[in-house]
Amino acid sequence: MTTRRNFIKMAGLTGAAVMANPVDTFSNTIKQEKMESETKNKWLDGSRLVVSVSMQFEAGGQPQNAESPFPQNMQKGYNDFPAETWYQYGYKEGIPRMLDNWDKHGIKVTSHMVGSAVLQNPALAKEIVQRGHEAAAHGMNWSSQYAMSYDEEKKFIKAGVDAIKQVTGFTAVGYNANWLRRGENTIKILQELGFSYHIDDLSRDEPFIIQANKKDFVVVPYTIRCNDIVLIEGKNFSSDQFFNQAKAEFDQLYAESEFKRRQMSISFHDRIGGTPQMVKTTSDLLDYIKKHNGVSFKRKDEITKMTLQDKTSIRE
Repeated sequence: MTTRRNFIKMAGLTGAAVMANPVDTFSNTIKQEKMESETKNKWLDGSRLVVSVSMQFEAGGQPQNAESPFPQNMQKGYNDFPAETWYQYGYKEGIPRMLDNWDKHGIKVTSHMVGSAVLQNPALAKEIVQRGHEAAAHGMNWSSQYAMSYDEEKKFIKAGVDAIKQVTGFTAVGYNANWLRRGENTIKILQELGFSYHIDDLSRDEPFIIQANKKDFVVVPYTIRCNDIVLIEGKNFSSDQFFNQAKAEFDQLYAESEFKRRQMSISFHDRIGGTPQMVKTTSDLLDYIKKHNGVSFKRKDEITKMTLQDKTSIRE
């Protein structure tokens, strides 16, 4: 047993050692703090920066006379046939071209799938999963779920999940609402249905954990800054402008990632990001990003698993 006299004696010797080498003691403290900081700032697998790519599979599930690049001047009671072909491009040309591009660069993406689009083009949905990509849920159709009752919304979300499972065999654990507009019950319902994350949040540049039904639930932030439907269709950006904006985003996040955990999100839609000019531009962007050390590309379900396992993840 250590007596009080021995304790005081040992404390005195320790104090003397510190006084004898104050520089070494201070240096060791700084090193320890630096190591703890680096551990907290890095991703669990050691990545410096994680890039998360979304590929929206929506075409084929759109409502009649859905919004398109054509003037919205169709008279009621008539079908907008040219607009329908714009959507058809998404599953006939867009997604197949993007899939080849992901293979070319050796990356895996998360595909947010509308249930009705999956049922209309089951072979393509199945191919996405077979080529190693994540199938995430995106509702059964383009309905505004925020206006639904609790029971209606739960049925709506589950129908989309069931369609994906039926066709691809993949159980979706991630969710994206139409235009990110979830309702007050959405996250609670997602947790009840077995989801582990959603992306309908723009508040951070790294994933974080919230509580849903008193259980951990991950938010993997989405983007409208590096999103083809917002920039190419919404603002009429050229492919060069899209490249420069995404490059500037990457450059800043990469610089910040030396000191804090960072995630870059990029989003492509079947009938937009799958056009020849956009796939070429995306290929050039991926070439640029891959030249930087410490960058990894991850599916959102992979990001979710790391976030849940990492004790330093942000909690809100």
